[in-house]
Amino acid sequence: MSFFQRLKTEASLEWRAYTEHPFTDRLADGSLPEAAFRHYLAQDYLFLIEFARAYALSVYKSPKLADMHEGAAGLAAILDVEMNLHVKLCAGWGLSPSDLEQTPPAVEMLAYTRYVLDAGMRGDLLALKVALAPCVIGYAEIAMRLASRPDANAATNPYRVWIAEYAGMPYQEVAAKARAHLERLADRYSTPAREVELIAVFKEATRLEADFWEMGWRAGQRVE
Repeated sequence: MSFFQRLKTEASLEWRAYTEHPFTDRLADGSLPEAAFRHYLAQDYLFLIEFARAYALSVYKSPKLADMHEGAAGLAAILDVEMNLHVKLCAGWGLSPSDLEQTPPAVEMLAYTRYVLDAGMRGDLLALKVALAPCVIGYAEIAMRLASRPDANAATNPYRVWIAEYAGMPYQEVAAKARAHLERLADRYSTPAREVELIAVFKEATRLEADFWEMGWRAGQRVE
């Protein structure tokens, strides 16, 4: 069993709550309230800014040049690709870059990103990558599950573009590279005793990811 698979197995309850949250199911069938998605999109933009900082930290924390290249590539992907795609997606929902930048940060967004940065500051590169894994790898898994649903790609589904972005080959390749790098780091630096600590980090980061969906879900419930 791979290192990432062991993390998922030990955090199976948290992983299921995150990857099978009702927010995601209603993305797949198109029934998610618009208010929920708009709130999520704005907070996700702020989230990406903080995740870019986490990838910058990963460069600093890298013990080898090859690891620095991995971190730099991830940082560039967020700043030069994913954030631009996010702006275009948000524009389709009437959210301008100015709107996004002026959005007050939600407690859930702050809690998650601060946890990831703290894990990286206190620990080594492996700890930081474990804290990043639920987002980077989890979104790829979620999107593939949603894309297999009958209504996911229907022209009437307003969330089909979001699903297609994360289920598409470019993002799936990003997630696969992140997982491969995580496995290499675990081979290099993990021990049975250390793995217990890393599982705790993974569980908490996964729980905070589920809280992020819940944040958007509650925004939708307030207007239904």
